[in-house]
Order: sequence, then C-alpha cells, then structure tokens
Amino acid sequence: MRDQDPGHSAGTERRLTTREAAELLGVKPETVYAYVSRGQLGSRRAPGGRGSTFDAEEVRTLARRNRRESGLAQASGQELAVRTRITLIEKDRYYYRGVDAVDLATRHSYEEVAEWLWTGRSRPGVSFTAPEASVAVARRAVAALPEHAGPTDRLRVAAIASAAADPLRFDLSEDAVLGTARVLIPTLVDALPPVRRGHADPGPIAHRLWTRLSGHAADEASLHVLDTALSLLVDHDLAASTLAVRVAASARAHAYAAVSAGLGVIEGPLHGAAGGLAHRMLLEVLDQGSAAPVVAEELRAGRRIPGLGHRLYPGEDPRARALFTLLEDMPGAAPALAAARDVVATTARHTPLHANVDLALAVFTASSGMPASASETIFAVARTAGWIAHALEEYGERPLRMRPSGLYSGPRPPQPLPE
Repeated sequence: MRDQDPGHSAGTERRLTTREAAELLGVKPETVYAYVSRGQLGSRRAPGGRGSTFDAEEVRTLARRNRRESGLAQASGQELAVRTRITLIEKDRYYYRGVDAVDLATRHSYEEVAEWLWTGRSRPGVSFTAPEASVAVARRAVAALPEHAGPTDRLRVAAIASAAADPLRFDLSEDAVLGTARVLIPTLVDALPPVRRGHADPGPIAHRLWTRLSGHAADEASLHVLDTALSLLVDHDLAASTLAVRVAASARAHAYAAVSAGLGVIEGPLHGAAGGLAHRMLLEVLDQGSAAPVVAEELRAGRRIPGLGHRLYPGEDPRARALFTLLEDMPGAAPALAAARDVVATTARHTPLHANVDLALAVFTASSGMPASASETIFAVARTAGWIAHALEEYGERPLRMRPSGLYSGPRPPQPLPE
C-alpha cells in the first residue's frame, strides 16, 4: 500500500508542487530548495521524476514560523529573529534540544531538565545546592523589603544581592556560568521566606519551593505536579523575558544581571502574572458555584478570560494537557479542576479556546493552599534555567548584535531651540 501516488495518498492531503509551496511561503522557488538543503523542509520526488512535492502541513508550519520571525523584523531591514538550538515550538508540541519537552518533563526532575537545556547532556540524579553564605546575603536583602513586596520583587533583589557577593560574576566562560546557575537557582528559592515555620531540609528544588508557597504538608503527587510544572516552564522560545535576557547577554552582562533583566519583564501583567489572574477567577467560580456569572462579569468589564488560548498553539497547549493529567491524581484538586472545566465549557459556547498552562497552574495553586501570586513564583524560578541557557548561547555570538535601529518618526531637523 506504500506505492500510492504521493500527491493523492488515501486519507491524506494532496502534496504541494514547488510553485505552490513557494507561493504559500511567499518566496521564490529557489528559496524552497534552500529550505530543503538546510533541513527545514522535507521533499519527495514527484511522479515521473519531474520536480519535487512537499507536505502541505509542513509548509504551512514553516510559513507560520517565518511570519513569527518576520514580525520582529525592523523597517530598517535589520532582522531580530534569533537562531537558537534550545526550544522548537511546532504543531501544538514543543521540544527541548530536539527532545519532546512534555516527555522529558514528566520523566525527569527539574534539575535534570535544566542540565539538558544547558549542556545537551543527561545528568541523572543531579541536585543544586547553594553555599550558606550566598543564601544568607540574599535572605538579608529580601528581608529588608516591605511586607507587600511581590514574589518577583523578592527574586530580583535576591539575584542582585547574590551578584554583589560574587567577585567572579564577570567570568562569562561556560563552566563559570554553569557554576553560577547551579548556585543561583537554589539561592533564589532559599531566599524566599518559608510559609511554614522550621528549617527546610536541603532537597530537590520542587520540595524546597513548596515550603515557600504552601502551609500544607506536601504529598508525593503534589510535589510531582510542582516538579513537572517547573520542567514544563523552563523555556518557551523567545518570550518577552527571554528576549530581554538575550539583549543583556549580548551586551555581555553577567548571568545574574541577565536573569535580573528577565525578572523585570516577567513581572508584567501580560507575562508572568497571568496565572494569578486565573487563580482568582477559579476561586470566584468555586465561591459562586458556577462559571457563568464569573465569565459574564469578566466579559462585561472588557477583560479577556484568563487561562484560555495561546497564540503559539492553535490547538491545546501541551503544557496544560500534561499538568491536567497529573492534577487528576492530586488530592484535593477535584473542585478546582471542575471549576476550570466549567470555565472552558462556558466560554466555548462563543469562543472555542483551549485551556493554557496558566489555567492549569491556577488549578494547582488554588488546590494547594497557595496564594494567587504562587504561579508567578513558579514561573520565574522555572524560567531562570531557560534564561541561563539563552544567555550561554548568546555569549557565544557576536557582542552587541541585539541592536536594532530606531525608525525615527519625529519632526525633521533643524528645529528652533525651545524658549
């Protein structure tokens, strides 16, 4: 059955000719073959050996990726799309260095996933620890903040304090940056004030982070959800915070400063804070007993329903799908899970949007006795490892390459001096 006409295989879409592929991509036919030679597009000889044919969905995926990259292009002609070997997002799935990210996250610890992202090597059982002196400096700085300080405020101050205490921070060699990363992440976590009294035993990052977020005793299922969430959120291509990190690294800022740049961006309501909005919404649904009035009020106020849709995933967010599966086995998660499903079903009557990772995180935090800001903390700690991976990659590039030109639109000189 494999000898069918490749252009008309049973049950599959007709394959595209070179000209059709070029039109869909908006390029010349020669460029289509350049994509093939670079491994970005597969091809198959047409029947009779005349020309090549291309899988329609693969061409559409490449066209979408090119549009995303061209959206960063400046009118000056300077291209801000960044070649990276870290994360690929494609066809409602994503990959860390070519490995399915969901499979990796559900089978390996956050620390192991971080090492894979940094080095492309497997380090089973790896753990991260921080010297007590480093943690003490960060804790003192965090303790000096006002009580109303947010989680990202605390993490950013901890990162800056850690940098000030490290005289070797300007060493940008790979080994030095990796050493910094393995100390910085546990320092950030340990600098946060614990919710439960008592000294937390050193252990995996997920275990230590739990004591900073919840006053409930941790069970294995809940810790597994938290560890998997950290791994799923490690990186997601060039999100706004990651781009900020690469700009800092391009200017040869040290790793602490690059991470601080990412933390500055992640605090925005359109980035790291989205999970907190979904958390509050779920609590309101639980309080009201139905999603309908809550969704109606959100729409009446002109707000988007938090936790739904993702511009990079036309279908289901794979991170949400993985977490919802694990949440099924987490004690106490059933009410919040039902509330989340009610939100999705209610909005689907008019806008068929899938749940994204923010809604899954909200189910987890709301079910674990955590504050609404907990998802922001989880997101920031997780993404720190990804930022380090991007900083390392950027240190290997030409310095200051992340320097677009402004497109001046003000009054043409010369203008009179203001009086």
